[in-house]
Amino acid sequence: MRRWLLILCGVSALVAGCSEPSSGGITIPQPQSPPSNPQSAPVARPQGGAFTVLATGDVLIHPALTEQATKDGQGSRDYSEMFAGVRSVVETADLAICHLEVPLAGKDGPFEGYPTFSAPPEVASGLAETGYDTCSTASNHTFDQGVEGANNTLDVLDKAKIAHTGSARTKKEANTPLIRDVGGVKVAQLSFTFGFNVGTEPPQPWMANVLTVGKALAAARAARKAGAQVVIASLHWGNEDQSAPTPFQRQTARKLLADPAVDLIVGHHAHIVQPFEKINGKWVAYGLGNQLARHEDPRGTTEEGVMARFRFSKTEKGWTVDQAEYLPTLVDLGPPIRLRNLTTDTSVDAKRRTDALVRTDRVILSLGAAEDGLTRPNE
Repeated sequence: MRRWLLILCGVSALVAGCSEPSSGGITIPQPQSPPSNPQSAPVARPQGGAFTVLATGDVLIHPALTEQATKDGQGSRDYSEMFAGVRSVVETADLAICHLEVPLAGKDGPFEGYPTFSAPPEVASGLAETGYDTCSTASNHTFDQGVEGANNTLDVLDKAKIAHTGSARTKKEANTPLIRDVGGVKVAQLSFTFGFNVGTEPPQPWMANVLTVGKALAAARAARKAGAQVVIASLHWGNEDQSAPTPFQRQTARKLLADPAVDLIVGHHAHIVQPFEKINGKWVAYGLGNQLARHEDPRGTTEEGVMARFRFSKTEKGWTVDQAEYLPTLVDLGPPIRLRNLTTDTSVDAKRRTDALVRTDRVILSLGAAEDGLTRPNE
């Protein structure tokens, strides 16, 4: 949420080198219902008390979304209507994190879709109005429009008052961790990607973070040294359209979460949801799916995502997650195109909603997360 706006340090980009197939649009037999927590709504808290972090998946702006935004804005581009279905969840989190996968252009474009993206600047305004505080920007598409496009993206996010990490305009910016004051708790966010699309690699390695265990841990430790009490790693990794995390994802998660410098991992890139897992008492959400996208060839699974919500509280050993939740979402292709919170929105076709929930539950819980305390709220 946008209540905690103080940025103690600037953008981080401290240095950082991707199974089962998705099930498409078929109906999957209903598994056991996931555990639910009807008392999960965030509540007001004193300074330094428990706080909630909400993380969501890929914001991937295809041309159809820009067309919808133009219709919603009656000639001007307005993305806020598409995000409106999740706004109440995003804005009530103490720290709301998005993943902006695409570069943002100026108001006159050019605007492009796959394979080299370039999205309108109003995307940032839509994210800000929805309540996002920070966005990770390290992805395989970071340099789709070259260094100029990557730098312009950060300029646009600055204008929208959204903090960012993962790519940088200067070496100094790259070496400055992103640390936010979240109600008296200093929370750092890191952002790393498995790599960049062929032909779009940056001329200098400090311009964006490439994921290795050593570089991610170095960044986490630097954030701790700069005062961070909690460190969250946003990782762009895995194989597209595969719900099972790769061996690289699982090995990397284990190594990062074995280190006291890292408290939580949230992932993206696969464009479909991947499991949650608790490792060494800490959580990894391997892949949150798409938050907002409109692929030319929708697969059903590519329209499904989750919002991951974690409540941190103070213990004798430091800050730890004492409540972990997932809230399924759906990009309703309409028309109009709308992002739906499937926990509360019953306007979606009943069969489509059921299929999405069953499939999402099955994937998210496939590594034993329910037994470790992960829940899906009823409201």
